[in-house]
This record gives sequence, structure tokens and C-alpha cells, in this order.
Amino acid sequence: MADHVTAEDCAAALPMVMAAPKEGGPVKGLCLRPAPNQRSFPERIRLTRAEGIPGERWLTMPWLRLPDGRPDPQIQVSILQARILDLVWRDRETVVHPGDPIIADLDLSEANLPAGTLLRAGTAVLKVSQEPNLGCVKWKVRYGAPSLDWIKQHPQLRLRGVLCSVEEDGEVGLGDRIVVMR
Repeated sequence: MADHVTAEDCAAALPMVMAAPKEGGPVKGLCLRPAPNQRSFPERIRLTRAEGIPGERWLTMPWLRLPDGRPDPQIQVSILQARILDLVWRDRETVVHPGDPIIADLDLSEANLPAGTLLRAGTAVLKVSQEPNLGCVKWKVRYGAPSLDWIKQHPQLRLRGVLCSVEEDGEVGLGDRIVVMR
């Protein structure tokens, strides 16, 4: 059985999570999901309005679609706070990465990044979605019920990450800073 965080671990981590930078947080990781449970970890990714992240499964397997059947651009890119990933992803040998394309040390809360906020990530511009990212059964299996319960107890903090649309094409790389454009 995987080594999961406890409810106590999560509660104790909240001050550390809330201490993330509100502006200029660095990109700590990048991930591509070409297919379910497949991951690659490039040093740079390209972001486009038309395709989200070329080679990523958003275009072909989105979990949210527009009424006409096209993928909803609100969910093109997800950003997960690095502090959350470090807290919950304990077994990096056998448990798959959550798949968020951008891992950043940044306060992703609604108070810091309300829906509609523009973010410069590398040379790309992203727009924070109103669509929440609340976690799912896969998160519960991979990282444990206590972490999913914790995420759901604090929806305004966006502990599962923030969803974004690509507003301007560009590239983001490891170490780039995410600039809040407001």
C-alpha cells in the first residue's frame, strides 16, 4: 500500500502551503500527459490557444467539453502548487505524477488569483478559469483519502491546483517565474 499523508499531516502543512509566494513563483516542474497514466518531464513546454499544450491529451481527451463538443479551453492547462505535490507525492517510484503540466511555488488561492486573472508563464499568457479543480477518484487512490478530503474542505485555497486557458501562445520552462498580470 502506498505511503499516504494523514489528515494531521495535511492540517500541519497548511501554514507552509499558505506561505507560498503571491507573485513571481518559480516553475519547479513540467509534465506532459500524452495518454492516461503516461508522463514525460520536459524542461520546456509550448502553450497554444489552439491546442493547449501540443502533444497533451486536452485536445483529444478533455474531461470538460463545450456544448458543440469541442474541448473547453478553460481546462487547457493546470497549475499545481509545488508545496502540495511535495506533501502528497511520497512514493515517486510506483505512484504516478498527478499530471499537472505546470508545478509552481505560487499561492493559487481565489483571494490571490481570482477567476479572470492573467498570468505570464515564460512567454505565454494564461487566464485563470472559473472552473474549479477539486480532485477526483484518481487523486484519492494515488495520494490518499485524507489529502482529497483536505482539498475539498478548502476549495477557496485551490489546493488541487488552478485551471487556465491559454490567452497568448508561448513557452514556459523550468525556473521561469509566473508573473501575476492582474
